[in-house]
Amino acid sequence: MKCFFFKDKCKSAPELHSKKKNPAFNRPTNSTGSVSSPKSVKDLYRERQNIFRDFTLEELRDATNGFNRMLKIGEGGFGSVYKGSIKPPQQQGDPILVAIKRLNTRGFQGHKEWLAEVQFLGIVNHPNLVKLLGYCSVDGERGIQRLLVYEYMPNRSLEHHLFDRCLPALPWKTRLEIMLGAAQGLAYLHEGLEIQVIYRDFKSSNVLLDENFHPKLSDFGLAREGPQGDQTHVSTAVVGTQGYAAPEYIETGHLKVQSDMWSFGVVLYEILTGRRSLERNRPTPEQKLLDWVKQYPADSSRFSMIMDTRLRNQYSLVAARKIAKLADSCLKKNPEDRPSMSQIVESLKQALQLSEASNTSQDIAESSSRSKMVRKSK
Repeated sequence: MKCFFFKDKCKSAPELHSKKKNPAFNRPTNSTGSVSSPKSVKDLYRERQNIFRDFTLEELRDATNGFNRMLKIGEGGFGSVYKGSIKPPQQQGDPILVAIKRLNTRGFQGHKEWLAEVQFLGIVNHPNLVKLLGYCSVDGERGIQRLLVYEYMPNRSLEHHLFDRCLPALPWKTRLEIMLGAAQGLAYLHEGLEIQVIYRDFKSSNVLLDENFHPKLSDFGLAREGPQGDQTHVSTAVVGTQGYAAPEYIETGHLKVQSDMWSFGVVLYEILTGRRSLERNRPTPEQKLLDWVKQYPADSSRFSMIMDTRLRNQYSLVAARKIAKLADSCLKKNPEDRPSMSQIVESLKQALQLSEASNTSQDIAESSSRSKMVRKSK
């Protein structure tokens, strides 16, 4: 999937220099009822900046057998990710499996994204956000080295399980549970911190899965603080992934929290159809997922034609229609008409309940059918 980036100079000091914000942003109030003084990501990170382990480059080389290609588990515009094994902080206990991201450092973009990841992941704490364990920063004669060490997610990503035909199809209920967890992570970023965080790069490849397929959002290199006070957006050069970025953001560079909702709607259609947002190898009318699904509205009799054939009809049609309608609401042209992430969470919970009720009814029907067959055979 094509990424689009901009080049921007930044200093080598491990800080992000943010513009001054309007202090009228909705902040939590203190015990006296007065509004707390506004804080930036940088301020919040400074309060907790000793939480990460500072690795040496040699430690991470050893952890990956010299960044062995056989241990590479991911690669993209950001750089490469390796599976590694590190010693516990006190050198006691069993080695810990980790994922080590080695960022590309051409120009300054890699350094800027490294800074953003360290600082944003340094202030968040949620079960649906990946944990950063430490980092490595080296400035040498051969250039800069920027690495990040995360908890290891053995089931890779949602993208991997949706589109890799060598793997078993992801069950319907699991798809909904993954999207619910991802929505809860985004709701926390939007509404659960002292500042509002716009994720800006929600896509199936950034939803990682642990051994129990519990989802966690990863890759915070493009995250930004949201608008404050009477501001309606953050003005920024356009970055992101083609097929997922909101159209108004691409056109104007005006970043709003609703941009994340658009991206979420795209991935909702990916879990319904089993298709990527953009597939050049398909016939022209089917290459762009959002254009193709418009031909099969959620309330139409033709809707089931878009459903992933790998599900083998093992899903609730009522719940699937609800998910499609939710996706449509996330994809509304006017950003203000899109639902909040809290509303999306509630809709996904309802869809899961519908699916479970449908499964129960189906089990009863199948049990009754089997009973009739037994009686006939007697």
